[in-house]
Amino acid sequence: MYDRDGILFPIPVLSPEDTAFFRNRFQVWSDAAGGRLDAHDMRYPHLFQGWAYDLATLPAVLDVVESVIGPDILVNSTTMFCKYPNDGSWVSWHQDGYYLGLSGLSYVTAWVALTDSSMDNGCMKVVRGSHRSGKIEHDRSGDLVPNNLLPSGMQVVCEIDQKDVCYVVLSPGEMSLHHSNIIHGSNPNLSSRPRLGFAIRYQAPDVRQQVATAPSVLARGTDRFGYYPLLKSRPGERDAQHAIRRQKALMRWVEQVRGGRPHEPLPEDAGLICA
Repeated sequence: MYDRDGILFPIPVLSPEDTAFFRNRFQVWSDAAGGRLDAHDMRYPHLFQGWAYDLATLPAVLDVVESVIGPDILVNSTTMFCKYPNDGSWVSWHQDGYYLGLSGLSYVTAWVALTDSSMDNGCMKVVRGSHRSGKIEHDRSGDLVPNNLLPSGMQVVCEIDQKDVCYVVLSPGEMSLHHSNIIHGSNPNLSSRPRLGFAIRYQAPDVRQQVATAPSVLARGTDRFGYYPLLKSRPGERDAQHAIRRQKALMRWVEQVRGGRPHEPLPEDAGLICA
């Protein structure tokens, strides 16, 4: 089904107790940041917070990922997506593989629901089977509409056939997997409930990227290629404010490198020790 549709869901991966635990840890993080995190501040939490690292390397998730990309698995990046009640934020139709410049297709994104993810609160939507068409041209028209959560602002330039659109409805504790070339996006949250999910991008170690990337985590198997610096160990259980300061230091570095300074070393204040 994944090969045919480019999307696999719903996949149960978390018990109700574990779902509540991770949701609570997000709330602690959010409270430490003043009660509401923006999209920029919700990237790479697995590099700085033990709970996010544990969720990204959860065996139940990795077992399904392994069936798609093989036994050697890197965590390339993570993002927490929170659409607050009646939030106007949305995501333009796009393909991950287009702007990442991937050298291969052994790359998949898991989206773990920590609340329900439904049509009324802005669940992900995909164009089923669109990954089979390969990379599709994009432009930056997504920047023209406010509140686009996609940092690049990119949007596919092709016509979307609504009969092929599938809404990825998930219950708390369930996840989806989607292909790097599937066209996907999401609508705003029109409900009185938050929509909270954790996106984890996994890849095989032999896949290279054209865009700059933060250190990776070897989640399973071996890395015989060494294309990416690897986080040496699980981050400790430091207070949320400390983790936020380190994450902001990393994000400044990511923006500098993508702005044309590719040899800028990792900042010391990010506290990332790589093997």
